[in-house]
Amino acid sequence: MEKQELLPSRVEKYKNSCPQPSVVKKAILPTFCFAVLSAAAFEEAVFAESNSTQTSNVQSAITKYVNVDSGLLNLRKSASTSSAVLAALPKGTAVTVYSEVNGWARVAASGKSGYVSSKFLSNQNPAASAVPPTTATTLKYVNVVSGSLNMRNSASTSAPIMAKLAKGTEVKFISVTNGWAKIEVNGKTGFVSSAYLADKPSASSSVTAPALQPAVTKYVNIDSRSKLNVRKSPSTGSAVITKLTNETEVTVYSEANGWAKINVNGQEGYVSAEYLASAKANTNTEVKKEEPVSVTKYVNVGYDSSLNMRKGAAADASVLVKLARGTTVTVLSEENGWAKIEAYGQTGYVDPQFLSETKPAAGGTEPAPENNPAEEDNAVVEKYVSVVYGSSLNMRAEASTTGAVLTKLARGTIVTVNSEENGWAKVTANGQTGYVSAQYLSASEPFNPNVTNSNIDKVYENYNISLTDMVKLEMGVSPQTDKKYSAFLRSDAITLNGPASGTVNGAVWNVRGGAGTDYWTIGQVKAQEQLQILGTVKGTDGYDWYQIAYNKTWVNASPEDVTYYVNPKNFLSTTVDSLQFLKLSATANLNADEVNQRILSGKGILQGTASSFITAGQTYGINEIYLISHALLETSNGTSKLAAGVEVNGKTVYNMYGIGAYDNTALESGAQFAFNAGWFTPEAAIIGGAQFIANGYINAGQDTLYKMRWNPGSAAAKGSATHQYASDIGWAAKQVFQIHNLYSLLDSYKLILEIPEYK
Repeated sequence: MEKQELLPSRVEKYKNSCPQPSVVKKAILPTFCFAVLSAAAFEEAVFAESNSTQTSNVQSAITKYVNVDSGLLNLRKSASTSSAVLAALPKGTAVTVYSEVNGWARVAASGKSGYVSSKFLSNQNPAASAVPPTTATTLKYVNVVSGSLNMRNSASTSAPIMAKLAKGTEVKFISVTNGWAKIEVNGKTGFVSSAYLADKPSASSSVTAPALQPAVTKYVNIDSRSKLNVRKSPSTGSAVITKLTNETEVTVYSEANGWAKINVNGQEGYVSAEYLASAKANTNTEVKKEEPVSVTKYVNVGYDSSLNMRKGAAADASVLVKLARGTTVTVLSEENGWAKIEAYGQTGYVDPQFLSETKPAAGGTEPAPENNPAEEDNAVVEKYVSVVYGSSLNMRAEASTTGAVLTKLARGTIVTVNSEENGWAKVTANGQTGYVSAQYLSASEPFNPNVTNSNIDKVYENYNISLTDMVKLEMGVSPQTDKKYSAFLRSDAITLNGPASGTVNGAVWNVRGGAGTDYWTIGQVKAQEQLQILGTVKGTDGYDWYQIAYNKTWVNASPEDVTYYVNPKNFLSTTVDSLQFLKLSATANLNADEVNQRILSGKGILQGTASSFITAGQTYGINEIYLISHALLETSNGTSKLAAGVEVNGKTVYNMYGIGAYDNTALESGAQFAFNAGWFTPEAAIIGGAQFIANGYINAGQDTLYKMRWNPGSAAAKGSATHQYASDIGWAAKQVFQIHNLYSLLDSYKLILEIPEYK
């Protein structure tokens, strides 16, 4: 199995404290430890904390407490007083200690892992004697803004959850220590964060909330040949997080509408409640089958073709992804000539005639099967880097562990997967293309401990226009897409040259998205154009219509696809999708050293310029990560001539955002603009360019990617679609990947999301 690749610094960190090869076998390396092998073997060693096996040589994790006379104790990134400070821990903070070496302790605290000086830790809580816990038993009430409050079996965020308490739940308050309240509910005693308890119930909740539903243990009850899907939300259309085998033990938090919210192996999700049992099945118990039983099949289309996986079971349904020959899919059901399948973490529909039970041979020049509806390009999907938090994944120049390392990808980085073969994936990320081990890519977004409720603020902005009316306005300005649609032209528009070709008559004809004038116009054809005819159908208007090959890169988008991209609710399920609502007029509170080390290192003229971007953001009210993302894109990671400096009238000028750089004269016009603006240093170009960006859209109130694309405020006020940054319906959704990847490199930042709501 291909092994996860590590940062060299992490290998060196544990090299001296590992057992010799004679003590422990490579296959059972203990957590945070590696056998002292040769240099080549070290690169192949696995750093997989969750899968490693503890041995008797490894010190068990224990709980200690911060014990400083005054001030705070620094939690550092590595065991050195010169290392970056991750957090400052007050006296009495409980920490989990994994190891202690040379006066430093490796600990976990406040949701972060790092190092503290061992001499400031004690086995007893020093704050316990200084602040005696409250002993009087009184009534209090759960006061959360949304969701529920976790009741745990001990005073720690890592302790198992006993139950979830709704807002307004009445509890018996017993005591409080270090921010944790000991409470009793329905005869059960546990711990909650004292910050979410109030002396009186809120006006919006009753004095006594519904009875507590305790967490219970249940077992998967399915056919042993099948697996049970754990989904992200309670819907069969939701993404599958993982699959469970028969008799897997799960913790059930709640059950509603046929779905159970569960926790299994640290992951929360939803399963069909009917496939859970209170006890493991025995020979006398009927075992149920999963949603139904799923079957593995393979895409079997022509060597140079792909198969459309559609959103619905219809030929005009939007295409979710294109599946290449040989792609493995899970078939959930087949009905009315369509197969419902799962592939690349998505659920959709395909024509079952292009699926086979055996994997087709790769390569060759065999033509596509007759009537193959697939279009001629390979599957392109986005996946996430899913490695141990704190580690990274090597992107190499070739599909081999001996290939040169092009860059290192942090956990959560989004990559575009171009192909997969022999355990390696060819991917593109952050402007570079290379190879990574495919086993460390995931279709679902991995948990990021940096993204918590504490560093994400959500606000909602209401618009006095309905979603339906908003779409009607947008359709009036012909929004564009690079998606491929079936294209139709009425028969009287063409003079046939043969059974599969024809010439356009008259002047200009509309090409429709279906066989009839009630379908939207994809584009147009002009007189004397030569067209390929794919078939003939009877239209809704009674005319014969030809399905034609319409090979335009950009076409008018369908109402269905415009509706999808305009509707904010379609982009709230993941952190990356929601970044199109990132408020670009609010600074991100970045750490300059962290940005220089993790983002701008090796980025040409932009290296070491973090303070300039932070100054630009604070001066003109722009999110710094947006500015950095814009600059990296326009300067090809800080290497373009315009960024590196161009001489104009005897002075060297710089342009970091491509402002004024027109397509045909980019270098000359961009340099002249910089000269006129007085950008004679990289810093001046970064800060001055930010002012230009702010004046264009952000200061006009279009301070999110979503508002730059759709401008809902103007649509609601003026009844027209105007001042939109791009015509591509997917523009805002496409911009978030680079921004997300930059944020994934950082530990400290603030996200403010402004989410539109239509009436």
